[in-house]
Amino acid sequence: MSKACLVTGSSGLIGSEVAAFFHARGFGVHGVDNNQREAFFGPQGNTRWNQERLQRTLAGFTHHEVDIRDRAAVLELVKTLQPAVIIHTAAQPSHDLAARIPFDDFDVNATGTLNLLEAARRYCPESPFIHMSTNKVYGDRPNTLALQERETRWDYADPQFAQGIPESFPIDQSKHSLFGASKVAADVMVQEYGRYFGLPTCCLRGGCLTGPNHAGVELHGFLSYLVKCNLEGREYRIYGYQGKQVRDNIHSVDVAGFMFEFYQAPRAGEVYNLGGGKDNSCSIREAFAMAEACTGRKQVHTYVEQARSGDHICYYSDLRKMRAHYPRWQLTRSLPRIFEEIVAAWQQRIPAP
Repeated sequence: MSKACLVTGSSGLIGSEVAAFFHARGFGVHGVDNNQREAFFGPQGNTRWNQERLQRTLAGFTHHEVDIRDRAAVLELVKTLQPAVIIHTAAQPSHDLAARIPFDDFDVNATGTLNLLEAARRYCPESPFIHMSTNKVYGDRPNTLALQERETRWDYADPQFAQGIPESFPIDQSKHSLFGASKVAADVMVQEYGRYFGLPTCCLRGGCLTGPNHAGVELHGFLSYLVKCNLEGREYRIYGYQGKQVRDNIHSVDVAGFMFEFYQAPRAGEVYNLGGGKDNSCSIREAFAMAEACTGRKQVHTYVEQARSGDHICYYSDLRKMRAHYPRWQLTRSLPRIFEEIVAAWQQRIPAP
């Protein structure tokens, strides 16, 4: 009998990649998803197509229509499955949207995480618990760092941050957005279940997570939404900072690869900044150029002077701790290849004119 892997948010970008990755390594994968993205983002956020793809292509995949806010259902599912690993990727992912739905945001991101942690403590305390956190836990503190303005991007002026933001960077006394605050609550709780109860847990503070299966919408899904706009000739809005704001981008398969490394050699209460690092970072301006090079189409855009509240001017992850703890893990997808895969995926999904 194969080991069970429980993946929440299994129809999303990371969840579906994790499902395929662990399935390929002999796990029976149990996916938890209730298409909440459509409720959050409308028809463009619908992920049923991805659920159906998993059910069609993975023989060992079982879908569970469970809302992680439903404590009784979560406890019963974990009690029944007693999975060998829990990978928690379900979330309300937009800091813009969180301000409009604060109760839903906190209930999903914080309370939903607590429900899963307590279920793990009761029924499978030795199974690694891997939580997909976010770099938004750092709030806008990265914006207090000295920056250099270059022709197409901002960058850190202090050599201390030449490799990016480390896990030791402060997370409090800053503006997070309500989304960031709910993710801080979840992040700290995951650490606490590791440090207080000794559970094998980790928080992965993600940069821009991306890949061909991303349902890109304006409020969530940087590169996917940008490429979709490019191919459809739709206007992309830049919010402040002259379009020079920088993000690091990591392919979903490399996220899943690190999760598997942690599963094999877990630690208690750990935190990792999981991103593409400096090599896979780009500004919006640079992303436009890369998309245009792939599609041959000019990026239609407009500029909004007012930046989004709490938005990072420059952020990329310092990957040295991850590589020190898990030296076998490495990035397998370069930024140009990420663009190529996203473009190819959208060309298949967008109806021909």
